[in-house]
Amino acid sequence: MSKQENDTDEPTLYLIPTPIGNLEDISYRTIRILQEVDALACEDTRHTRKIFERYELESPSIIFPCHAHNEDRAVGRILSLLRDGKSVGLTSDAGAPGISDPGQRAAAAAIDAGYRVDALPGPSAVINALMMSGLPIPAFSFLGFLPRRPGRQRKAFNAFAETPSALVFFESPFRVGKILKVALECLGDRRAAVCIELTKKFQNIERGRLSDLVEAFDGRKIKGEVTIVISPPELLDAEDAEDE
Repeated sequence: MSKQENDTDEPTLYLIPTPIGNLEDISYRTIRILQEVDALACEDTRHTRKIFERYELESPSIIFPCHAHNEDRAVGRILSLLRDGKSVGLTSDAGAPGISDPGQRAAAAAIDAGYRVDALPGPSAVINALMMSGLPIPAFSFLGFLPRRPGRQRKAFNAFAETPSALVFFESPFRVGKILKVALECLGDRRAAVCIELTKKFQNIERGRLSDLVEAFDGRKIKGEVTIVISPPELLDAEDAEDE
């Protein structure tokens, strides 16, 4: 494949989003870059190898892990490779590196050291959930993974209670009912969507008011990745005014 306008021979750290479930959700450019980089740093090499196997790609000769427990050491190796004139790809298990996944420290270190950093567009559970929610999204605030303790969860929700934007965040499948109760307590009975296993075989989107979803998920066992979207406060205010 020929090089594109924004391609360069300059050593580059490529931040490469990978499918969040369906391996067909990958761009031609991502496939090309995966074959062109000299080295690949992966949150889990086994996950990334599935892409190479699925598309029968030739993997780089240098592949090494870059995850939460070794990121400092992995960043040093990435910088060393860039100093040697090599380009490095960085992938997380699913979605975008550095967004609630390892990668931010590597990107910041490469930028600080004066190396070129490029991010490829790609799959995102956040954007998918926002589109699938059916809610108005004048703007949104991404909260990542909320703290586990209810007190800190309340603090996080209260900080955004008056923000005129939708809220979107990730949650463990084991705590969905509990986090919805805290959201109802702090935000009021807004509309929301619980998005389970986005892009995968058992994708399921459940929509309704927080009070309805609290009841639906109380004590319920679910499996898979969960992304939750909560409507902005304006929607609730407008509906209440119409009811009057």
